[in-house]
Amino acid sequence: MRTLFVLICSLALALVTANAQAPQTGKEKKKAAPAAKTAAPQHGTAAVKPVHTGHPASMTKPTGQAKPVGHPTHVAKSPEAGKAKKGTSAATASGKPRQVNDAQAEANKAKHQAEINKAKAHGKTAEAGQAAAAGQPAGAPKPGAGKPGKAGIAAGHPVKPKHFNVPKQPNTAKAPPVKFQQGRRIEGSQNWQGRQYNVFRNYHSQWHDRGWWHSRYHNNIVFVFGAPYYFNSGYWFPAWGYSPNAYYAWDGPVYAYNHLPPDQVIANVQSSLQQQGYYHGEVDGLLGPLTRSAIADYQRDRGLYITSAIDQPTLESLGMT
Repeated sequence: MRTLFVLICSLALALVTANAQAPQTGKEKKKAAPAAKTAAPQHGTAAVKPVHTGHPASMTKPTGQAKPVGHPTHVAKSPEAGKAKKGTSAATASGKPRQVNDAQAEANKAKHQAEINKAKAHGKTAEAGQAAAAGQPAGAPKPGAGKPGKAGIAAGHPVKPKHFNVPKQPNTAKAPPVKFQQGRRIEGSQNWQGRQYNVFRNYHSQWHDRGWWHSRYHNNIVFVFGAPYYFNSGYWFPAWGYSPNAYYAWDGPVYAYNHLPPDQVIANVQSSLQQQGYYHGEVDGLLGPLTRSAIADYQRDRGLYITSAIDQPTLESLGMT
């Protein structure tokens, strides 16, 4: 009897224990179910199906796809969304960037360059035509054109005349005397155009005694290194025959700059050319070979007629008029 009672109690206790554990297991299953649903996307690639709201298929929008952890998502764009503004880069079918208007820009650039080249060619043709009309070869230097000077008008500062203490006796080793030639004319002067060169085209050496020179130029005669020069038409000329044994370094006109005597005019020109790097000799007031060579170089660089003489256009270029 006692054994039966113990058995009944054990069964009752086991039944009570089973009933108490059954609800707890159900709750754990309910709590675990949402957790499993939440964690599912972390270990899979399955997409969440779009929710249909009952609208027509054409108006239904997909809610998207869940992004799997650690994998980038590529979203395809429509052709309309991929269009770029004019002049900006756009995506091609292969995904590589390109410049939309590269071809058009290159074409416009080539057209603009062609127009520039055509304008330059037209300008050169017009210049050649003008030179031909003036009787000069195309590309010939124009009077007054050339390298910029360091002094004179080219630098915007007129040169004031100076008085130089030149030697009393000429250095005949540097400037040997020239010989008189009756009727001699200046070589090449027939090609120098313009009234400023009339005095050179019309010049011819002449020999007269002292009386003849006095009767015509007695108030306009000066002596330089013992040689007489007469003044006429804005220039100084050698008075051949006035002193038969007189020394002359140059047979031709010398422009009468600021009413200075010939030696002071020559000295001022030598000084100006010396400052500009053309003349490397002594400022001695002699129009010898070294001075004439420096004048010729200056005239060549300025596009002037190469007279190798002190003429008005050269002094104007030097700023000395």
